[in-house]
Amino acid sequence: MPEATAMQTTKPVLEIKNLKTYFFMEKSTVRAVDGIDLTLPPNSTLGVVGESGCGKSIMAMSIMRLIQSPPGKIVEGEINLYNPSTHKTVNIVELDRFGPEMRKIRGGEIAIVFQEPMTSLNPLYKIGDQIAETIKLHQNVSSAEALNRALMMLEKVQISAPKQRLGEYPHQLSGGMRQRVMIAMALSCNPSILIADEPTTALDVTVQAQILDLMNELRADFNSSIILITHNLGVVSQMASHVAVMYLGKIVEYANTRTLFKDSLHPYTEGLLNSVPVLGRKGKKVLVPIVGMVPTPTDIIPGCAFSPRCPKAMSICNEQQPRLREAQPGHLVSCWLYDGG
Repeated sequence: MPEATAMQTTKPVLEIKNLKTYFFMEKSTVRAVDGIDLTLPPNSTLGVVGESGCGKSIMAMSIMRLIQSPPGKIVEGEINLYNPSTHKTVNIVELDRFGPEMRKIRGGEIAIVFQEPMTSLNPLYKIGDQIAETIKLHQNVSSAEALNRALMMLEKVQISAPKQRLGEYPHQLSGGMRQRVMIAMALSCNPSILIADEPTTALDVTVQAQILDLMNELRADFNSSIILITHNLGVVSQMASHVAVMYLGKIVEYANTRTLFKDSLHPYTEGLLNSVPVLGRKGKKVLVPIVGMVPTPTDIIPGCAFSPRCPKAMSICNEQQPRLREAQPGHLVSCWLYDGG
């Protein structure tokens, strides 16, 4: 993030500045992403958490330039991608989303794994052909070499009987296997960034743990960075080195994972943590839900968007939007409690 960039000794592989993605409907404007700033250091995992509808997935789709236009449009901001091989930085927002540069980046330098692989895998094509096609699109190799690399990637993701899976169709695989196939496809061209959008939501707990462990191992093997988008704080605590908390299209808190879980500052983050049951905790603790409902992104709120639900709201919270500032070293928060309120 801008305030934290100066403290980093290595250049971030991705830097987002004041990103705004709006959807222009017939009678209203949906401010899905409304001015976020994020940085992603090399070989790291950034967790992005928040309730459903807070803009997490739209942020991911904006990075990939997959926002359907119309009605969606990136109206402001920068998405700066740094290529460590060429030492060049490109602003993705300035590229034609259908052009050759963006096609090269999408899948080649930035890859994405979606929540439900059955909506991403083509049911009419064999698994091996789908992975090989991705490899051929981004690398100058023959069909035989691409299929061989597809087999190697299936072995990498530890799928059972990988050679057999090459000739099978998506419906013949279990949910966990399909997710492994999606990870294999995403990493087949050795991207510097992997975006995982709720990658384990549809899986049972045992398979979820296996997929998370696999992603951690592959991140280290490929020297990639991961943006992990989820509403599951348990997954974040296991995977991420840093966490960004989103609410209604904005980042409201950012810190390293240990600090966020131990000493959260924003009332919304505190509410998220208080509403999660913890097994093995001594004594009884009543779960405290966050009162009220998330406002719709079409509402124009003059102050802090969380103020109608915040137990610590002050008069200024209803009048002015607090800026995201460094309340403690490396710990950023957007709240008037830490901005002179």
